[in-house]
Amino acid sequence: MNIIETTLPGVNIIEPKKFRDERGFFQETWSALKLSKLGLNASFVQDNQCRSHQGTLRGLHYQLRNAQGKLVRVSHGAIVDVVVDLRLRSQSFGEHVVIELNEDNNYMVWIPPGFAHGFYTISKTADVFYKATDYYSPLYERVLKWDDPALAIDWKLIVGQTPLLSVRDQGGLALADAEAFDM
Repeated sequence: MNIIETTLPGVNIIEPKKFRDERGFFQETWSALKLSKLGLNASFVQDNQCRSHQGTLRGLHYQLRNAQGKLVRVSHGAIVDVVVDLRLRSQSFGEHVVIELNEDNNYMVWIPPGFAHGFYTISKTADVFYKATDYYSPLYERVLKWDDPALAIDWKLIVGQTPLLSVRDQGGLALADAEAFDM
């Protein structure tokens, strides 16, 4: 496995090795031992999976308490993955990184607690898996406005197509109005 640093401190791309032959492929998607040697020490308590259709935008989600670290990967399809720094004491507060995750590049992204996360599906469908370091807590879940001009995120939207959003995601708050992490 290889670690690729992003412009947001702590948010890293993990590139696992994929072994291919005439039968298909094999890859190791999580090894506590190997990743701890690379500086990623996380204890996961929950695995999640979702399938999204092209044009679906999920996010930007975070939990103010019981903050989750997430290890996100795509097993089928392609997404534009977005991470926003919501740590008030961070020099990169309010900044974001955009990473394409797809079945060909095998990238996974590690998102530590203190960040909002979302993604936009650019393939016909996409299967997204993520491990979480804390349990889902609807009481503390918050949603950041995906199209906040202050964030200026390039989601690489499909031209002429309005993103498919949940009612909850339609009600996200602008960065200026959102609760952030005191870290």
